[in-house]
Amino acid sequence: MALLGAHLSVAGGLHNAVSAAVALKCDTVQIFTKNANQWAGKPLDPGEIATFRKAVAEAKLQYPTAHDSYLINLAAPDETLYRKSIAAFTTELERAESLGLSYLVTHPGAHTGSGVEAGLARVVPALDEVHARCRGFGVKVLLETTAGQGTTLGATFEELATLLNGVREPERLGVCFDTCHVFAAGYPLSAESEYAATFEQFDDRIGLSRLKLFHLNDSVKPLGSRVDRHAGLGLGEIGLEPFRRLVTESRFRATPMILETPKEDDDGNPMDPVNLGILRGFLLEGGAEQARLAG
Repeated sequence: MALLGAHLSVAGGLHNAVSAAVALKCDTVQIFTKNANQWAGKPLDPGEIATFRKAVAEAKLQYPTAHDSYLINLAAPDETLYRKSIAAFTTELERAESLGLSYLVTHPGAHTGSGVEAGLARVVPALDEVHARCRGFGVKVLLETTAGQGTTLGATFEELATLLNGVREPERLGVCFDTCHVFAAGYPLSAESEYAATFEQFDDRIGLSRLKLFHLNDSVKPLGSRVDRHAGLGLGEIGLEPFRRLVTESRFRATPMILETPKEDDDGNPMDPVNLGILRGFLLEGGAEQARLAG
């Protein structure tokens, strides 16, 4: 049975995301622990931490996850921004650890003109420094696949492999596979043969054992566009079939899958229940088919 969830708002308190996850009957959840468009965040209150941890435990949510600030750039050639990013990412990891989260998802960074090799060469020691500052932490950093928009790193499996294999403690890293980003970066998913080939490439370059989390999003833009624009499931260029395969595949049964699809349609109707319903429908169909074959 797939572990399904969504990125949910913490407005009014971190525990409110857990309440929303329970209302949506989620198995997992992803949050921001602070405003993702600001460097600094209000320190977490011990009472807030305890309330959140209790809520997660009572809801039996598995692999609770955070995404870091969008301002952080561990590939920055500018030394001031680079040092600021390392400090901010350390804080993000400390917050995630205090909340008892399993994963902290981050974009690998953008080289901003210095070149891919130079950018990757900046990220590796940055991750090493953050890990050294956060010795003994249980939370694992997940490098997210990207669409490759602008000078963003992480659009190819080879780039991610360079980072994973370059750090001193690779066991503290994993990968978040974002379907929209992978598709926009040029890896096809729609046809069954293309889907199989893309995951075979991932396994060859990185290893499926390092794939710890999915972000499930359709793509507004076509294959290879290198434009990061999420769409609701079945409402973009990827189509529904890859998502059916993902949630019914036995090898991904224990891998959490987080929706990052648009929250509302054009009329303001909430879309998380709709997209989760699509995925649960695939699971029901898959279960019925298995029962038919077994019977």
